[in-house]
Amino acid sequence: MTNRDASRSPLDAAIDELRFVLKVSRPGFWLTSIWFYILPVAGKPVLHSAPFWLGVFYVTLPLGLLIYGWNDAVDYEADRLNPRKDTFLFGARPSPTQIAGLPWRIALVQAPFVLLFTWLLGWRAPIWFAALAAATAIYNWPRIGFKGRVGFDMLNQLGYLLVFTLSSWLNGSPQAPWFTFVFGGLFAMHSHLFGEIMDYDPDLRAGRRTTAGALGIRSSKALMTAFLVCESALLLAWARDVLLAAFLAGGAIWFSLDRALLWRDRPYSGGQMRFFLLGWNAAAFISLPWVWHTATLASH
Repeated sequence: MTNRDASRSPLDAAIDELRFVLKVSRPGFWLTSIWFYILPVAGKPVLHSAPFWLGVFYVTLPLGLLIYGWNDAVDYEADRLNPRKDTFLFGARPSPTQIAGLPWRIALVQAPFVLLFTWLLGWRAPIWFAALAAATAIYNWPRIGFKGRVGFDMLNQLGYLLVFTLSSWLNGSPQAPWFTFVFGGLFAMHSHLFGEIMDYDPDLRAGRRTTAGALGIRSSKALMTAFLVCESALLLAWARDVLLAAFLAGGAIWFSLDRALLWRDRPYSGGQMRFFLLGWNAAAFISLPWVWHTATLASH
C-alpha cells in the first residue's frame, strides 16, 4: 500500500469507487439503452408505473456494468493502447487489481434486480438474465469468444434486442412488431461497427481481430452506409416514420462523404470521437419525445 492509499479517507475511496463503476458502465451509452427500452412501449400509459422506471434505471448503470464490465475485464491489453478509454463517455481503463474486483461488483449490482424482476415477472426473469449472461459470455470468452471473430462480433450485438423483451414484459405490453426487432438489430450492429472504426488503430496494435480491422476503414464506412440505408428504408416502408428515416438517411450521406472526401481512411481524433458520441446523445435525447408521441416502432 502506498502512502497515498494510506492517507485516503473513506469518502475519497467511495468517490473513487463510484467514478470507476460509472466509467465501466459507459454513461455515454445510457441514452441509447433508454431509447431502446422506450421503443416497444412508446405512447402507452406507463409513465406512472414503478416497473417502467425500474426498467429505465436498470438499462443504464446496472446493465452497462454487466455487459461492459465483462468486456473491460478481458480487453486489458487493447484498452491500454486506446486513447479514448478512461472516460465517462467511452469506458474505464481498469488496472489488474480493479479487473480482479469486477466480478463481485457486477454480481452485487445485479442481485437486487434479479430478485425484483423475478418478483415482478416470475420465471421469465431468470430466463432473461440467463440469456443476457450467455450473450455477454459468448462475446467475451477468452480465445473462443465472438469478440475476436470477424462477422460474429457484429452478429453478437443482436443481444441488445433483449432490452425490447424486458421492456414489454415489465410494462405488460405485447412484444414489438418484427420490423422493430430488425431495425434494432441493424442499429446495434452499425453502432458496434462505428466503435470498431474508432478503435481501428488500437485494436490492430493489440492484435485484436475485428470486422472493421478485416475490412479496413473505408470499406467499414461503406458497410455503415449500407446499414443506415437499410434502417432508413425499413422505417419509411413499415413504420411510416419520415423524420427518423430522414435522420438516418442523412447519416448515410455523411458516411458516404466521410469515406470519399473527408477522413477517408484516416483515424478520428479524440476530440472528434467525443463530438460524434455527444452529438448522437443529443439527437437521441431530442428524438425521445418524437419517438414517444408517434409510437411508430411500438407494438401494434
